[in-house]
Amino acid sequence: MQALIFLATLFIFVVGLMVLITIIVFIRDVSQKKDAIRHNYPVIGRFRYLFSSLGEFFRQYFFAMDREEMPFNRAEREWVYKSSDGADNTVAFGSTKNLTPTGTPLFVNTSFPTLTEHTSEPPPVTIGPYCPQPYAPTSLINISAMSYGALSEPAIRALSHGAKLAGCWLNTGEGGLAPYHLEGGCDLVFQIGTAKYGVRNTEGQFDVERLHELAASPRIKMFEIKLSQGAKPGKGGILPGEKVTPEIARIRGILPGHASISPNRHIEIGDTGELLDFIDVVREATGKPTGFKLVLGEDEWLTQLCMAIHKRGIEHAPDFITVDSCDGGTGAAPMPLMDDVGLPIKESLPTVVDILTRYGLRDRIRLIASGKLITPSGVAWALCSGADYVNSARGFMFALGCIQALKCNRNTCPTGVTTHDRRLQKGLNPEEKAVKVKNFVDKIHYGTALIAHSCGVPHQRALTRSHCRLVQPDGKSALMSTLYPRPEVLPEYR
Repeated sequence: MQALIFLATLFIFVVGLMVLITIIVFIRDVSQKKDAIRHNYPVIGRFRYLFSSLGEFFRQYFFAMDREEMPFNRAEREWVYKSSDGADNTVAFGSTKNLTPTGTPLFVNTSFPTLTEHTSEPPPVTIGPYCPQPYAPTSLINISAMSYGALSEPAIRALSHGAKLAGCWLNTGEGGLAPYHLEGGCDLVFQIGTAKYGVRNTEGQFDVERLHELAASPRIKMFEIKLSQGAKPGKGGILPGEKVTPEIARIRGILPGHASISPNRHIEIGDTGELLDFIDVVREATGKPTGFKLVLGEDEWLTQLCMAIHKRGIEHAPDFITVDSCDGGTGAAPMPLMDDVGLPIKESLPTVVDILTRYGLRDRIRLIASGKLITPSGVAWALCSGADYVNSARGFMFALGCIQALKCNRNTCPTGVTTHDRRLQKGLNPEEKAVKVKNFVDKIHYGTALIAHSCGVPHQRALTRSHCRLVQPDGKSALMSTLYPRPEVLPEYR
């Protein structure tokens, strides 16, 4: 009997101790602000990290390998997580990357890499040389268009402060200018979407006076006209009604609680001439560089655009073009468009570069590459192809703590990045995440510099197509400069 009493007492003690520990852990998780998962899902959220740590032993038997997940595999996400944490992001034993698929870029290292004392910072390039207020950004990688609405308030605040720390720009996305974009004091690119949010009147029409007001802000450096984006070419922005809060509705000029559906194109822009007209209107009203964003499909119209520019004068050219990839990201899109429409960046970027070069406009029009470029190799490839700058959206979302839960359109994002549920937002600390944004930018610059120096050039902007090879269907690789030779400028445009 004494043994039974002892065992019963011990059992009660152990159960009580477990309950006490659970309460303590619950309080600690709820009160801390550094980890959104633990804050939003106290106690239970800790199992994610346990399973993640155990997963490396079981994935090869039961789950996806490090390089198998989509849209971003585990290896890519882990690189961003470690880099944004400021932790050691080196790897051991050997690469897990399959180097044989057709199109895989392989950088051409030299036998005599650039010595540290011979390296230099990449020089900035000027965007909008004919504008009263041209822009010469220094960061190679910048934050792509993500609206307040698609992203939460603390996420936008973190990006704004982080962009300031990192010295990169933040694109507002098509949802208009929110106070949280301005909060950090970073450089901003204001995007004009097809619904004209932020620059429309009460009837929903384009309002030049509102554009004047925005241009007065010294924080807004450029204006980007969104023709299309990679995840949904031919379709306007989609913000589900449950994410349209009263504040977001006020900023956009729409009704709260109702889905925000943008037209599938600008009603003012139906051909290349009207596109140049609209660019002129925006640029004259703002005095700042103005360009457009698109995912490339058919490319003949770009030739027509170049010819139209020369007829008007090169000062009428767009100051930049943002080339998005068909596998770009978004908060919500129809699957047929997301999966099957548009060209990937690896085809479209060299195509746009070559067309502009052929018509003597490559130095006039700056190119920004966008679409799944979240690692140094992706950014280095874009620079080799001819991009001047690179934009990333999901890379910065990972830096904020995104776990690729694929719930962006459900208002249930577990990390608080894409939800307007105040309970879920509480786990995202803008001050802490801003530092992660800076770390991510720094690591991208550092990693691309490693590639550049290995190729024997002093800085990242010195990379060319001769520094990168692409794997071909027969398993051998060929120089990009051979596959995509630099075209000659047409005689009449030299």
